[in-house]
Amino acid sequence: MKFAQVGALALVGLFLPFSFLSHAQSDDASASATTDAYIASEMAVEKIPGLALAVVRDGHVVKAAGYGFASLEFNVPVKPETLFQTGSVGKQFTATAVMMLAEENKIALDDKLSKYLPGTPAKWKDVTIRNLLSHTSGIADYGGEIDSTPTVINLRQDYTEDELVKRFALLPMNFAPGTSWSYSNTGYVLLGIVIRKVTGEFYGDFLQERIFRPLGMTSTRIISEADIIPNRSGGYELVNGEIKNQKWVAPSLNTTADGALYTNVLDMAKWDAALYTEKLLKKASLNEMWTPVTLHPRKAGEPTSYPYGFGWDVTAANGHRLIEHAGSWQGFTTQISRYTDDRLTVIVHCNLDSDHASPDKIAHHVAGLYIPAVMPTTQQAAAK
Repeated sequence: MKFAQVGALALVGLFLPFSFLSHAQSDDASASATTDAYIASEMAVEKIPGLALAVVRDGHVVKAAGYGFASLEFNVPVKPETLFQTGSVGKQFTATAVMMLAEENKIALDDKLSKYLPGTPAKWKDVTIRNLLSHTSGIADYGGEIDSTPTVINLRQDYTEDELVKRFALLPMNFAPGTSWSYSNTGYVLLGIVIRKVTGEFYGDFLQERIFRPLGMTSTRIISEADIIPNRSGGYELVNGEIKNQKWVAPSLNTTADGALYTNVLDMAKWDAALYTEKLLKKASLNEMWTPVTLHPRKAGEPTSYPYGFGWDVTAANGHRLIEHAGSWQGFTTQISRYTDDRLTVIVHCNLDSDHASPDKIAHHVAGLYIPAVMPTTQQAAAK
């Protein structure tokens, strides 16, 4: 269906928000109205079918809203309860699970991967759990293009965990472990397999038992196409200006620990609130997750750190600490941006591919509407 063919009445509905405010102050109410207008404009420019937003201040939701459509085929509007795929935002849950096991002395971060996965190739002999968490292992990303020649993984084929390890062993090493940084989904898939080896259970079940249920994140779960899942949205891609459904991926590859989750902005707000407490992890563990990784380069002049912790980018916005992560997968894009100095978090879920939707840009701008000091400098003039 072409985007332009949705129809005039549907396009009007596309930008009507379904929102509520809680713990709102007058400034937040003003920012909320400005946010609605901004998001309507950005969705029109980027041709995003549907978007969900939450703004969380000091652990309390001050705005949760849905815009546009969760399903273009059935004209189902997005609401705060609508489920989107997390993409790599799911890595922070995997990292938290590993840190829980570390606190229980069931995993040591500087242990070699081979301790938990016997029979791994010799080129992985120096790879540690810490390296996997921080993307410093050197193991190449598995890629897995659907419409072009696959690297070592065919996304239309199911694999067991043991088969995935064997396929990953064919990947090259981009650098010696710990000497540089390169984003690797492979590392997080391996962490999920390590969790099973250590606990005896699927990593998704561990997340349910230890994170989602305790926090009341009742809608968050592993992806499944077979299950009947209320409030699930469809993922879309923009191809030559025309909206298309997401591409099909083999079921087993939508259950790996590099980010195969459904969630909504309301559950993510509960997650954000918990991160200000010690409900899940001790403060020392959380701080370690949010510390830029130290590198040990082999050549003088190369970087000695990288602004990434364990499942989180660790940066700043105009001098304000910013801990965040993006995700994209199967026609979905997501962003969680936590301005921890200001105790403000913006969560954005879109059902459009990462080549066209920019939830990071949207999250940063919305944060600037609530806290002008963090507005990106390139967007300040437009916000006035």
